[in-house]
Formats: sequence, C-alpha cells, structure tokens
Amino acid sequence: MNMDASEKTVHADGAVVVFNELPAAQHRKIGTAELNVPATLNSLTIEMVEQLLQQLLVWQRDSSVVCVMISGSGEKAFCAGGDVQALRNSSLATPGGPCVEAENFFAREYRLDYLIHTFGKPIVVWGDGIVMGGGLGIFAGASHRVVTETSRFAMPEVSIGLYPDVGGSFFLNQMPAQVGRFLALTGAAFNAADALYVGIADVFIQRNQFDTVLAKLQGGAPATHEAMSMLLASCMLATADKKIATVTPAVGNIESHIDTINALCNGDNIQTVFERIATLQTDDAWLLKAKKTLLHGSPLSVLLIDLQLARSVGQPLAQVLNAELLLSTNIIRYPEFAEGVRALLVDKDRKPKWQYANIAAIPEALIESFFSAPWQDNPLADL
Repeated sequence: MNMDASEKTVHADGAVVVFNELPAAQHRKIGTAELNVPATLNSLTIEMVEQLLQQLLVWQRDSSVVCVMISGSGEKAFCAGGDVQALRNSSLATPGGPCVEAENFFAREYRLDYLIHTFGKPIVVWGDGIVMGGGLGIFAGASHRVVTETSRFAMPEVSIGLYPDVGGSFFLNQMPAQVGRFLALTGAAFNAADALYVGIADVFIQRNQFDTVLAKLQGGAPATHEAMSMLLASCMLATADKKIATVTPAVGNIESHIDTINALCNGDNIQTVFERIATLQTDDAWLLKAKKTLLHGSPLSVLLIDLQLARSVGQPLAQVLNAELLLSTNIIRYPEFAEGVRALLVDKDRKPKWQYANIAAIPEALIESFFSAPWQDNPLADL
C-alpha cells in the first residue's frame, strides 16, 4: 500500500484480503492485512471474515509476528460495514428462519471481533475514510486505533431495521454519558476529533503518513502495547519536526453538543427520549440530520437498540457478543430488516414500509420475543 501520493494501492490479483508478512527488526515480522474490495467500500463478506479470522489466529500463534496492521484499499473507506444485501437475500430465502448464511455470517463476524479485542499482541487499525457498521466493529476492537483527516464513522443500523451490533452494545456503553445511546438511536456520523473524544480512537495521524508508520513498525518491531503507543506518538512528532504541512482533525460535533445530547437522552423511558429528539427545535445541521434519521428509521429498531444497550451495561464482551448473536438471529428471521435494506440499498426509494407506524404501537411481548434464544446452544458460548 502506497499513500505517499495520497493514493492507496488497489490490488488486481482478485484477493479480497491481501496478507503480507514484512521483515522487521530483530528477525521479527509485521503482519499486514488489507481489505481489498474498494468497489464496495471494502464491505465485509463471509469470505473476508473467514480469511481475516484464520490469518489472525495463525499470527497470534506465531511468535515471530510481533504486531499486525489492518487497513483498507482505495481512497474512500476502511470498511463501510457488512454486506447487508447478502444478508437480506438469506433472510428472504427462508422467512422465519433459520437463515443459515446470514446467521453463520454474524457468528463468524462476532468471533472475529472478539479475537481482535483479545488478540494479546498489538493490532493497529488504520481507520482512514468511511468506518461504519462491521468496519467499526473491527476498528473498535484493535489495541491501537488510528484516525486521519478523512475518517468518518457511523452506526446507522436504525435505518435498515437492525441495531449497532459487532460489539456496539459493548463499546457504545463505554462512551461518555449519553453519547452511545444518541449515536445508536440516530445513526449520527462523527469524525476523527469526535472519535478521539469518545475514546473509540487512540491517535490522529495524517493519511499521507501511512508508509512512514509502516516503516517505523518494521524498524521498531513493537511487541507490546506500550511500545506501540510510543511508536505511534513518535510518528506524529516526526511529522511536526519535518515541518510537513500539519493537518489536524476537523472540529467535531459531539463534544460541542454534549449538553444537548445528555439532555435529550437522559432517563429510562425510551418514548420520552424519542419525543425529545423528534420535537427538537434547532438550526444545527448535525442535530437536524440526526433527528431526521431517527424519525425515518425503524420504530422496532428504536426499541431493540435501546433495550439491548440497557441490558448490556457492565457486561463482559463475551456475554455481550452472545446476546448480540441471539438478537441478530431473531432480527434476520423477521421481515423488518429485509424491508429496510430494500428501501435503502436495493430499490433505493427510501420509503420503507415498517411493520409498525410508531414505537407506541409495538407490543411488549413482540419486543421480548427478540431476546428469547432461537436455538438450544449459542454458537458463541465458547468465547
């Protein structure tokens, strides 16, 4: 991958993930993984998930590989999420389930996310460009998360009848005050400065410094989290010392709106929270877009998002991912998700016909049914 000319290499060999082992100091190696489907903004397929999972397991066991860097090809995205159209096809193929392909994808994806969170060796994720959905799941789990001036994040699942999964129930709850709840309900986009503020990113480095960072990884061979942190900090200092035109993150929205976010989302009653956001009077473009997304989203998702977040507070990651797999399996067997993807990505009419007109109309028993195990044994019970 070469970014000196602000252009990432797009490989023509057909590999959906490009793996390399680069020589490093002290006869060690650096593992690199590049998501390589730029035409779909590197959206995750089951093939990509399996390849990443298996290669990371190999590198975890290989003592000569001291750290890993994960990045995305193309100029636009690290990863824009999962291949939801493929998930929709699986949902439509067997209404009511089991939706074997989709359910297997979720199980393997969440297993990958868990591995990244618990890898042990340093993992750097280069979060350049769009980082959404499943891409944010990979990014959030890394020990060292780099943002650039083009980083753009979101968990917009409310728009397609889903919820922020891939560990979102875990890392959204770790954000300040009511921020995680607000981002989950509204799908609001946020940038590098926001990501640093809410603690989901660790360091800002200019996108044209990718090769510099990779070279320093090879020269330093950082085998501990502390050594990696120091190395990445030195990349920022080296850029300043060379008097390269300094690029800083654009001003974020979350910190400047934190009081409003907390006022809107405080309290246990989701109906009240929904009404506060729905009736918000403001000229602020970011808040207006968040409001619009919530109002246009799935009422069922609103309730599932809020309840899943509430039930996940304080739970360990493995327990959260088990709960997410249960919920995702039930959602994929229900028609709401397929309709949401149809309206947004298939027919693109942006006129979803949701199962319920508003959240007040949704029976409590239906909501609870989404949290009942659809099988005897959870496929992630061994995490």
